Amino acid sequence: MFDFDMLGLAPALNTALQRAGFTEPTPIQNQAIPLALAGHDIMGLAQTGTGKTLAFGLPLVNHLLAAPGRPAPKTAKALILAPTRELTNQIADALRTLTTGTRISVVTVVGGQSIGKQIAQLARGTDVLVATPGRLIDLMDRRAVDLGSVRHLVLDEADQMLDMGFIHALRKIAPRLGTPRQTMLFSATMPKQIEELSRAYLKDPRRVQVAPPGKAADKVTQSVHFLDKGAKPTKLREILSQDLKALTLVFARTKHGAEKLMKGLVADGYNAASIHGNKSQGQRDRAIKAFRDGTITTLVATDVAARGIDIPGVAYVINYDLPEVPDNYIHRIGRTARAGREGEAIAFCAPDEAGLLQQIQKLMKTDVPVASGTAPTSEGLGTRSTQSRRHGNGAPPAQAKRRRPRHRHAA
Repeated sequence: MFDFDMLGLAPALNTALQRAGFTEPTPIQNQAIPLALAGHDIMGLAQTGTGKTLAFGLPLVNHLLAAPGRPAPKTAKALILAPTRELTNQIADALRTLTTGTRISVVTVVGGQSIGKQIAQLARGTDVLVATPGRLIDLMDRRAVDLGSVRHLVLDEADQMLDMGFIHALRKIAPRLGTPRQTMLFSATMPKQIEELSRAYLKDPRRVQVAPPGKAADKVTQSVHFLDKGAKPTKLREILSQDLKALTLVFARTKHGAEKLMKGLVADGYNAASIHGNKSQGQRDRAIKAFRDGTITTLVATDVAARGIDIPGVAYVINYDLPEVPDNYIHRIGRTARAGREGEAIAFCAPDEAGLLQQIQKLMKTDVPVASGTAPTSEGLGTRSTQSRRHGNGAPPAQAKRRRPRHRHAA
């Protein structure tokens, strides 16, 4: 292990890191930064919350600081693609922290905001363009941006971009980029499509990995409550009432369900807000800011937020509805236990969700400890034979005890 100041970064970056309180790199940064500084393409596998933004951001900015000249109008020197508005804005904010006081410029383009304003920003050119694929395609179609000068490409949360259908956008964007270039691809999971993507866009990449795909963060304590669907609202209020000041992120499956759940909580006196695809970007930004500040203590979200929230103070993640894609469970619970802290992930499992839980446990190669209720046997869960295979002695999983993470209050 080494300190950031041992990496040979530009003095401006060392100053920015000290100002932000970063002294020691995380494992993914420890592995990726030296390779990226040397100019290698990077294939990075790491859970959310492990510091991937600095892993690609520091070497990227370092390369740009060493390259002379300002960007020409409508051009960018580096392009970072991310699947959601929240993650795009989060990356851009982190890069602006690194580039304060330097000549490096950062422009963000996402849907849900004025495209006219974004066109005006791009008209001046930028060193780093952070974008969602859909909005970038819109700007390319309007000839508002020329990607021929891009010499650094980052694909962040590449697996989610594929899940959201952005592969066609990537195929349209990639041929417009400059060459030769350095490409860095980061993903929390490694499905077959990601391997194919890496072969298509990366040249002789160096692979860095800090945790097996499908593995939950080590400091997340998990539990599941088996209950009828109609009992979920009461159980949620029971859990929230145990620690009203704790920052709690609640995941619902649908936009309508998230909004209904939030309104019910507010009507019952809980300090709640919601973010989902029917909210404007301004509404989503304000809700996340209020949650980060602790003004709002319960945030109800759909999976649009699973990888776009980086708030160290989140104490609890509650899966009110289990996700239909098992990988999304890993991404959801990765919103707690960030930056080395502890956290708790609580799941509700109705009888018709037992199969979803089975898929999640298969992905993680472990059972989620049972906090209450009994697993339905119709889906092959909770039977003595199943538990015997998984636990070796036929005994049911240990009853999970709800504990309070040490960081339960907002910083």
